[in-house]
Amino acid sequence: MAHATNPYALDESQIDDPPSSFFGKLKYLGPGLILSASIVGSGELIATTALGAKAGFVALWVILASCLVKVMCQIEFGRHAIHSGETTFQAFNQFPGPHFGKGNWSVWVWLILMIVKPLQVGGIIGGVGIAMNMLVPTVPVMVWVVITAPIVSLLIFQGWYVLIERLSIAMIGLFTIFTMACLAAIQMTDFAIAFPDIVGGFHIFEKLPPEVLAVAIAAFGITGVGGDEIMMYNYWLLEKGYAAKTGPRQENDAWLKRAKGWMKVMYLDALLAMVVYTLMTVAFYLLGAAILNKQGLTPEGYTMITTLSRMYTDSVGPWAGPVFTIGAVFVLFSTLFSALAGWSRLYTDAFGAIGLIDFSNPRHRKITIALLAWFFPILWAVLFKFFEEPVFMVLAGGTITSVILLLVVVAAIQFRFKRLPAELKPNLLYDVALMISIIAILALAFLAVKGSVEKFQEKSAAKVVKVP
Repeated sequence: MAHATNPYALDESQIDDPPSSFFGKLKYLGPGLILSASIVGSGELIATTALGAKAGFVALWVILASCLVKVMCQIEFGRHAIHSGETTFQAFNQFPGPHFGKGNWSVWVWLILMIVKPLQVGGIIGGVGIAMNMLVPTVPVMVWVVITAPIVSLLIFQGWYVLIERLSIAMIGLFTIFTMACLAAIQMTDFAIAFPDIVGGFHIFEKLPPEVLAVAIAAFGITGVGGDEIMMYNYWLLEKGYAAKTGPRQENDAWLKRAKGWMKVMYLDALLAMVVYTLMTVAFYLLGAAILNKQGLTPEGYTMITTLSRMYTDSVGPWAGPVFTIGAVFVLFSTLFSALAGWSRLYTDAFGAIGLIDFSNPRHRKITIALLAWFFPILWAVLFKFFEEPVFMVLAGGTITSVILLLVVVAAIQFRFKRLPAELKPNLLYDVALMISIIAILALAFLAVKGSVEKFQEKSAAKVVKVP
């Protein structure tokens, strides 16, 4: 931590030299793994399998692209946090363009987009309720949802991050091993994956069916590291102390050496997290495509967990059902915890950017985070009660996440080409990788708009045909 009371203030008292060895760097990892806890629950367990169930193997390239290309934008956010010490919206508030009140246009756009995002986590809290109801059927789903909401709030309110982070990472690790074992076991069943299936998943220029495109767009936004997770990354880096140990920017070789050294730690953190969630994502997708799609099964409503469990029971046997359900509870709960921890910081920062609170004041910040820690789980529970369609809710949030990625692209361009100190300029390979990331996200936006227009035209044509 940079400070016991104010982890967002940089001073020279916290300066520390970065580790130079690989194992030394491992001691400081963590921010990326916190994001992984959030990613696996909503993106991998629900959105990825929904896409696999709907599309079969043809959209495998979408999933891989989602996991691999966005990490460069995440790294650019991390680089900016380390050399500047700025939070996400402190940085956004310095973008070019109009301010409305005290807030830059980008802050207001994010706040507007986030109106829909609570649907996504409402679907997650509903998933926890459904899974718990399967384990203890005498307690109704909504009762479990109502029980879960204050538990998550209390954990964030009390600040028990380290305990839950370690528990979540351990459970996700075990769940990942279990999922990989099921993927291997599937090869001894009637659902075995053949080489042509995998090859068929890389026909990048083959047009996806309209009913698949919408799910693919949502899955792209939410699988791998999403727009909101990228924006959360700054807070975890600052609280982990990467920026504090670098210290306030100084025009000397010592500061430059520290900045580059802690950035290397951050690179390792981000890339190892990417390996973890990519393996998990591909495994979930292949299981969904091989088992659910071939049987015409689609996870939806209160049967979502039961349907998803078929990926495990049909590969290794009925005994895997309860094991999967327990794993799903931990994975989904870890998503709730990490999402609430991140959201409470993002919103508090955004409220500071538009002038509602003084974010630099530790007391104001702590009170706002605490209030939001109780507000959001209640909102998520209410939304689930109203919709009761967890897969739809998660995919709706994923679609908005795809739009938020456009804000992330704007930020990444600003950070790299406008705000980066000249002495920290990366090599050509880094810039190429970053541009590939940006182009991929923009291509997604183009496909989303194109798909929406084509769908509208089809509906309009259908109405014209019906006119006598």
